[in-house]
Amino acid sequence: MAWNPETYNQFKSERFTPFYDLLTLVKVKSGMNVIDLGCGTGELTRKLAEALPDSVVLGIDSSEEMLNDSKAFVNHHLRFERRSIEEQIQLDEKYDLVFSNAAVQWVENHELVFPKIISMLKPGGQLVIQMPAQNHNISNRMLNELAAKEPFKSALQNWTRTSPVLDIDHYAKILYENGSREMTVFEKIYPLILKDSSALFDWVSGTALIPFTERLEGEMQEAFIEAYKKILNGQFEKSPVFYPFKRIVLEATF
Repeated sequence: MAWNPETYNQFKSERFTPFYDLLTLVKVKSGMNVIDLGCGTGELTRKLAEALPDSVVLGIDSSEEMLNDSKAFVNHHLRFERRSIEEQIQLDEKYDLVFSNAAVQWVENHELVFPKIISMLKPGGQLVIQMPAQNHNISNRMLNELAAKEPFKSALQNWTRTSPVLDIDHYAKILYENGSREMTVFEKIYPLILKDSSALFDWVSGTALIPFTERLEGEMQEAFIEAYKKILNGQFEKSPVFYPFKRIVLEATF
């Protein structure tokens, strides 16, 4: 997908808060080999590396646009490579900590992918992951409902975004079946307090809207954007807008 770092970074503080929750779950040890799956601009990967003494941290991301910003953070403890999560799980490399903040939701088939991610861990290694609970967030449902209506249904060739994100009890079962007897699994609301529905659109446009607009062109793309803005405005009329953004947090040792 074509990511825009400037749009994504409009809501830095809101996007950083879940990261700090994840960081508190990390069992800090000296000299770890660590990977950050879907590191984005690398700014949070740098903070992760700073919290892990004498560790070597690799951040991977499939977006060249995002990784361009990561160059400023490279040092002898931290490096970045352009690679998708799907490509990474095919490699035979093992880590003490596999970390991912708001990225795995873009990878399909979690039933198969999560065991492969877990297999990246060394014995005694730790998995720490956060991702939006896409099926429980109304902004995602509204996008699919709009995409299912004409003229967008035909323009998108009946495509809608089917999220691979599972319910938390399902993730707990996957963690258990793959060897974890010590885990933390929960869904948490991270409240977004935004100026108005236009600001909420800006939030969505940095992530969930992208798969839809990249499949549309010209006037049809503009029509979809305007229709979605209208739906948001109707749903969130009050100002400021309160949006209960739901995220899933997973931590397990293997």
